[in-house]
Amino acid sequence: MSAFNTIMQGLEEAEAYVRGDSSGYGVHEVEVDEPDVRAIRASTGLSQNMFARSIGVAPSTIKNWEQGRRRPHGPARVLLALVEADPRIIQTRLVPATH
Repeated sequence: MSAFNTIMQGLEEAEAYVRGDSSGYGVHEVEVDEPDVRAIRASTGLSQNMFARSIGVAPSTIKNWEQGRRRPHGPARVLLALVEADPRIIQTRLVPATH
């Protein structure tokens, strides 16, 4: 199973959990390649500031990732892999904040 399919399965399980369906949960270990954050962000058409807001990190984090001073780890890496696979995933799968 590809990393994308594994991640999507996890998202579907999370959505089921939110709806109250607790059947079929399993632990998934995902290996994700080093992301090219600049290319991933560019594929979304968003500025650094807007991309940062959309994934819930500080703009300085995006700048540091893009300039190679820091590297994304753990959940951030998985989220970036999802965005790389589907640049509109955040707009289509997550509810925007209302504040």
